Amino acid sequence: MTDLGDEAALPALVGPVEVVGAGLIGTSIALVCARLGIEVVLRDTAEENVRTAHGLGAGRPVRPEDRPQLVVVAVPPAAIADAIVDALQRTDAVVTDVGSVKAAPLTAVAARVAGADLARYVGSHPMAGSERSGPLAASAALFDGRPWAVTPHLDARPDAVGLVETLVLECGAAPIRMEPAEHDRAVARISHLPHLAAVLVAGRLAAAPAEHLALSGQGVRDVTRVAASDPGLWQQILEANSEAVLDLLAEVRADLDDLMSAVSAAPTAPSGPSAPGLVEILTRGNAGTAAIPGKHGGPARPTRSVFVAVPDHPGELARLFGDAGEIGVNIEDVHIDHDPGRPVGLTELVVDRGSAEQLLAALESRGWTTHR
Repeated sequence: MTDLGDEAALPALVGPVEVVGAGLIGTSIALVCARLGIEVVLRDTAEENVRTAHGLGAGRPVRPEDRPQLVVVAVPPAAIADAIVDALQRTDAVVTDVGSVKAAPLTAVAARVAGADLARYVGSHPMAGSERSGPLAASAALFDGRPWAVTPHLDARPDAVGLVETLVLECGAAPIRMEPAEHDRAVARISHLPHLAAVLVAGRLAAAPAEHLALSGQGVRDVTRVAASDPGLWQQILEANSEAVLDLLAEVRADLDDLMSAVSAAPTAPSGPSAPGLVEILTRGNAGTAAIPGKHGGPARPTRSVFVAVPDHPGELARLFGDAGEIGVNIEDVHIDHDPGRPVGLTELVVDRGSAEQLLAALESRGWTTHR
């Protein structure tokens, strides 16, 4: 991973920008470019996606005479290599793709394209998305503050790399330059493995008794949220990055064996001492959570959760946020858990640890019911 050079020296993105694949990511990029006044042309095998994206103001359908400066390939993983090769062969533009795996498409493209044409290709990958898909889920704010990997190969033109980094910056994201293979190992660890963990946990719920599911809280929703993503898309992602994913799954299998041994060795009496092995495993989870970077890529700061009961009717959540703003406490994160038995929602406000008591006291003075 390398740092970027002088942003002022990066080439300007003037357009046109051709977006191939008007789904969530492609349409979101198109919306950003359109908002900046850059001409955007849309290409998709599904004409409905193009019509929808066009209706959202994300650009217009492509025409044969279009001469794009940049082509952004945003198609499913199984179609990425073909779409990159097609873009390189029919245009003189710089070409990037936004797929979540980089080494395999590069190998496939390099086997079919060489020389100056291959030099115009620079892979990239925005670390943003949603369990929802399609152009209607798109947003020009999708990439704000998000990391975005830029993965040039050894023969990529410097100006092509710079143009892709310009796109990243214009989208409000933070470009991080990485080698393609290193990128794939990284996303296997921080994206693909967590997705599979969510899938396995969610899979245990499918046949659970209704009385068990009635106890569901925000914790299980947080853990399983991404498991609602498109299975067909994730099959392609995992197949394309199978080597890196399998290495990590083998490590998790060993950890699971250790966990089962530690749990079986733990005393059955509730008041008994905890097994050292179990404590060690749980503490390792604390360390991993603390290692995740905080806001803006900086070190994670100590936070504390403040829980507030919010009546479930219009305007109450806005009033809570307004009160927090007037109190002068910055909200780092928020979660809402609806109580199935009461007409209220329990809102978790995550704030800097040193501000929590101030926020609690001030909210209570304004009539809010809080939980410490």
